[in-house]
Amino acid sequence: MKKPELLVTPQSVEHVAALLDAGADAFVIGEQKFGLRLAGEFTVAQVEEATKLIHAAGKKVYVAVNVLFHNDRLEALDVYLQEMQRIGVDALIFGDPAVIVAVRELGITIPLHWNPETTATNWFQVNYWGERGSKRGVLARELSVDEVLDIKENTKHEIEVQVHGMTCMFQSKRSLLGNYFLYRDQAMEIENRKDNKNMFIHDKERKNKYPIYEDMNGTHIYSPNDMCIIEEMNELFEAGIDSLKIDGILQSFDYVVKVASLYRTAIDTYFEQGEDAYDEIKSELFEQVEAIQPALRPLDTGFIYKETVY
Repeated sequence: MKKPELLVTPQSVEHVAALLDAGADAFVIGEQKFGLRLAGEFTVAQVEEATKLIHAAGKKVYVAVNVLFHNDRLEALDVYLQEMQRIGVDALIFGDPAVIVAVRELGITIPLHWNPETTATNWFQVNYWGERGSKRGVLARELSVDEVLDIKENTKHEIEVQVHGMTCMFQSKRSLLGNYFLYRDQAMEIENRKDNKNMFIHDKERKNKYPIYEDMNGTHIYSPNDMCIIEEMNELFEAGIDSLKIDGILQSFDYVVKVASLYRTAIDTYFEQGEDAYDEIKSELFEQVEAIQPALRPLDTGFIYKETVY
């Protein structure tokens, strides 16, 4: 069996360095003009700096270009893709077919990872976009483990699965927070909203709090719980899932580093010492995650072990 890649979402170049020490194999970076729901903002110069650091460690860097591209951003996208080609990043994460068109027209040779967020739900789609240049399919977080395994069995392309962190439930291109504060005759700078980790929608009926922020791509609302399957990865390991992602958006610098180190331990223990050794330590690993988990963010296993109803 092939050891899966441990994929993380750094907040800064300094965070990249810390996550390399924690054992991360690959990094998702970019800037919000081109990429959705990034943990940190990386200018082109910072992408170049981070790429040199990551490549020096023998690891990989993936740049997100997965927004929906309206005409007003296409010219900037061309320039950005050419800069990524010059820098030599390892993959481009896309959802909009406009990226494929631009890559072909510009002669960009960077591999593509297909990530349409919630709609990557079957192997036919993964194979379809694979035939059009995508090396990897980033699966929707709403899939069960059986559905994930079925997709892996029926495609030759790489498969990426989220194992930890928030799940985006809703995105609107509208400035819902901005409209709300204008309604209340209050002002709040848009660039500060993502940094405010204490903004929630309260659902009294369900007794849930949903993290919310706004950026130039609109308004984003997240699940009330964080996914954590550090105890439940046996089947993903056995199936040969290629990449396991920790999404660290809206979490602290130290939290993401610690969680990455714990998942590194889980992966290495399974593949170097065997399944029994992993089974012996996985409960302790979960307890360590639970010990640093923010009180407002309960842990669960997401959709991965929910029963699929047809």
